[in-house]
Amino acid sequence: MYMNRIKVLVRSLSIGFVLTLFALIVSVQPVFADGPLVTGAIIAGLLTEVAPVAEAFTGSPGSTATYTIPITVSDLTGGSSGWKLSITSTTFATAVGGNTLPTTASTITGVTATCTVLGSCSLNTPTNTVSTLPAVPAGTTPPTPVVFFDTTTARGIFTVTPTIAVAIPSTANLGTYLSTVTLSIATGP
Repeated sequence: MYMNRIKVLVRSLSIGFVLTLFALIVSVQPVFADGPLVTGAIIAGLLTEVAPVAEAFTGSPGSTATYTIPITVSDLTGGSSGWKLSITSTTFATAVGGNTLPTTASTITGVTATCTVLGSCSLNTPTNTVSTLPAVPAGTTPPTPVVFFDTTTARGIFTVTPTIAVAIPSTANLGTYLSTVTLSIATGP
């Protein structure tokens, strides 16, 4: 009887072992799974420009001084209508004494444009379609802005840098002159 119990126990263990082994084999078989269909919508982003808070120049009466304004332009719209930058300003004036430079003192003499992150732009060097660079308008209140950079196809993140010459009259009084430059960006040519 003791032997019969051992035989029954061995058979039970064998059946249990075989069932466990079978379960392992079945669980190792390849599993087929379904996945979702993913739909992504790429929507229009923003068109923005960001300029530094302050720029400076040094000059003397009867000279021409220059300064630059590096402007970060982000065209993430996904469109193909291009963009344009405009500029206007207040008259250069001293905080004390009321001395001013002529409203015609500032002129844009050059503009460079480069892709900020190479490979992320539709054009690594956007083309400016403005053929004659303008004087920077100035007044007690900023006059109507003028376009100084216009491109029809550039998308991405760019640095556009105008160089501005300031003609200092020989009769200019010494002092620190201030002017607020206002930049704007718009879509289209």
